[in-house]
Amino acid sequence: MAIFKSLEPSSLWQYFEAITKIPRPSQHEDKMIAYLIDFATQHRLKFKKDEVGNLLIYKPASKSRKKSSAIVLQSHVDMVCEKNSDVLHDFLNDPIRPYIEGEWVKAKGTTLGADDGIGVATMMSILSDTTLEHGLLECLFTVDEETGLTGAFELPAKFFSGNTLINLDSEDEGILFIGCAGGIDTLAIFKYAPQQVFDHYNAYLVSVTGLKGGHSGDNIHQGLGNAIKIMVEFLIEATRKLGIELHRLEGGNLKNAIPREAFATVLISPSQVDEFRKFCDTFRDNIQKNIAKTDPAFNFMVDAIPTPETRLRKDFQLRLLEALTQCPHGVISWSRNIEGLVETSTNLASIRFSDNNEILVTTSQRSSVEIAKKNIAHQVASVFSDAGAEIKHSNGYPGWTPNLNSRILRVSSEAYTDLFGGPPQVKAIHAGLECGLFVEKYLNLDMISFGPTIYGVHSPDERLHIPSVKKFWDLLVEILKRI
Repeated sequence: MAIFKSLEPSSLWQYFEAITKIPRPSQHEDKMIAYLIDFATQHRLKFKKDEVGNLLIYKPASKSRKKSSAIVLQSHVDMVCEKNSDVLHDFLNDPIRPYIEGEWVKAKGTTLGADDGIGVATMMSILSDTTLEHGLLECLFTVDEETGLTGAFELPAKFFSGNTLINLDSEDEGILFIGCAGGIDTLAIFKYAPQQVFDHYNAYLVSVTGLKGGHSGDNIHQGLGNAIKIMVEFLIEATRKLGIELHRLEGGNLKNAIPREAFATVLISPSQVDEFRKFCDTFRDNIQKNIAKTDPAFNFMVDAIPTPETRLRKDFQLRLLEALTQCPHGVISWSRNIEGLVETSTNLASIRFSDNNEILVTTSQRSSVEIAKKNIAHQVASVFSDAGAEIKHSNGYPGWTPNLNSRILRVSSEAYTDLFGGPPQVKAIHAGLECGLFVEKYLNLDMISFGPTIYGVHSPDERLHIPSVKKFWDLLVEILKRI
């Protein structure tokens, strides 16, 4: 324990450091689950695992709380795997490289995995601490939350017995969350026939990098730059003004992250190279002025490269770019019931070319209103279907309806006020949480979600606020005592 040895609570930070060394991308959590099973065995704690890999570890009630009802603590074990394009990192094999900068824990060039590694570490610390007062604890570690909510979807009925659940997957200390948005993914698949390129073209790699990106739920209202949208704006203007030819366009990585980078290979006649360079300089300067406050590290590069062998047909190129231009991105509507809460949003998440002459465009929609979620998904689908794409939707997941009369909310609010001298904020969140799926299977489940402060989730700028971790720990321990 070299990096976090001076931080408190020490056991929590010890487990978090150990977790950063275990590769755990979504759908590849076997090493993490094996680590947790070994942990449970060493501490002589009963456990069980379901078919998809969800793990439940039991801890008996302390002597003073034998008659208390069971409480479920829950976190997901997988992490978002994002890195900058110039960083060499194999998420299936390499450990995360955390470091401390001031009051923050960060990672070198990648996501940190505090979402939700800090929740997992906290549960391990609770399970291993013999001095705490609490009723029967059922600690639920779910898999594949970040890419499909698979663990929550596939969780068997009656897998746990408690009627009170505390989700440890929120990122704002001082806020108790009692509701979340539902979501759905909309995929557009374009098929195309490439045309041959002749040698009288010059080729360039155009790069949009340096954007902050971020969580497509938590950060969607902040007006952050979308690398794909910026690149498409450049490409469609350059197509109309200079007649550039497009070979390839790729950007973004994850459906639940705002794209930070995009890359396009373009071709242009040698006679127009000077005009093309001037156009690029003007475009870069205009974008920098527009997003200087939100994305000050924005970078736009144009580099000469060998001429590729193929290009898109001109009519298809225009259809694709116009569809991407028309595809909405960002906040669609705000909640009328909860001030400051985004009700509905959509994220143009990624575009990828495949070797079989297909282009996959991935988008994700969120809303706390089910019909609004369906409507925006249909709107996005119509944009791409009109352009000739095949449309596919994911199954989607439900939202979590707030309950202001919740018992766990009352106990948690009182505990927070007594500990820190003032009441917490009570909010719903626009991001998706597994809670919506849990309540479908456990109809009487009383839930709350909270956590320490984490900024930049789902991006290499992810950082964990050290002082907030101690407050988060103290609150959880106090709630367990009072329940």
